[in-house]
Amino acid sequence: EGALHGPSIMPGGSAESYKSLGPMLEKISAKAADGAPCVTHVGPDGAGHFVKMVHNGIEYADMQLIGEAYQLLRDVAGHSPAQIAEIFRTWNTGRLDSYLIEITAEVLAHVDAATGEPFVDVVVDRAEQKGTGRWTVQIALDLGVPVSGIAEAVFARSLSGHAALREASRHLAGPKASPLSGSEAAAFADRVEQALYASKIVSYTQGFHEIAAGGEEYGWDIDLGAVSAIWRGGCIIRAAFLDRIRAAYDARPDLPSLLSDDTFAQEIAAAQDDWREVLAAATRQGVPTPGFAAALAYYDALRAPRLPAALTQGQRDFFGAHTYRRVDRDGTFHTLWGGDRSEVTA
Repeated sequence: EGALHGPSIMPGGSAESYKSLGPMLEKISAKAADGAPCVTHVGPDGAGHFVKMVHNGIEYADMQLIGEAYQLLRDVAGHSPAQIAEIFRTWNTGRLDSYLIEITAEVLAHVDAATGEPFVDVVVDRAEQKGTGRWTVQIALDLGVPVSGIAEAVFARSLSGHAALREASRHLAGPKASPLSGSEAAAFADRVEQALYASKIVSYTQGFHEIAAGGEEYGWDIDLGAVSAIWRGGCIIRAAFLDRIRAAYDARPDLPSLLSDDTFAQEIAAAQDDWREVLAAATRQGVPTPGFAAALAYYDALRAPRLPAALTQGQRDFFGAHTYRRVDRDGTFHTLWGGDRSEVTA
């Protein structure tokens, strides 16, 4: 599609270079619905490649979440691929409007000419990867940025490729999905839409956090609103709600997280009961949903008043004298665990 309609272009380099090349890039780039060219000067050398890498990481997460929604609609709701295709087509007319939702409906509706079976049923369930999702996670680890949704998407593809391990594990105990029927299945599909949308917001939140952290680490001044604007066309993750992400960052360039935006926070709040119900149903029925689960865990960890990291740090001090900080006074401390267990300043 990029060759036919123009790509989203994420160039890095000197401002002087962009001044010269920018007009050409704007002409060949994709155009958003409002006619704006899907290209911007991302930043100095390396910034463009970095943003493109994270774009692909978000793409991994987005595809994983869609896959989990499909599996839930099939195994728990009991829908056929053709029925699920129609559900995705309906979703694509609303807030989930995106290229990936659109093509998911097309893939699920396709019938294999050789067998007459749904196309998705004749494809070997081993997803390959070229490495950009893995790079996104590796760099996030170096930066200390939690991109758990992207990581789970990468690991899910890796796990799918371990055919021998999966075959050896098929006998393991666990529940088998028992499909719903009638109105229950329809209600469950609505809940899955909520879970998918909420998890998608978290994936983008994590991706933009990594871009911001990379910009800070490497001295790039990356405009997150401009990045979301150029992703509105010519790329795999183009989606209607990128307009709203752009608006959020335009209104608050220092926005610490998309979840800090009032509109997105309200949508997550409205979705969270269904989100939790979907994950509970997936657990009860034995349907793996690592992406949905990672997204909800991230959300709950951010809003938690206290995390078990306090215990982790206490353990680290016990076995390795790694010290800790206190909530009631400044400084770094160590407990003499092998002695009288008094506390000393480190």
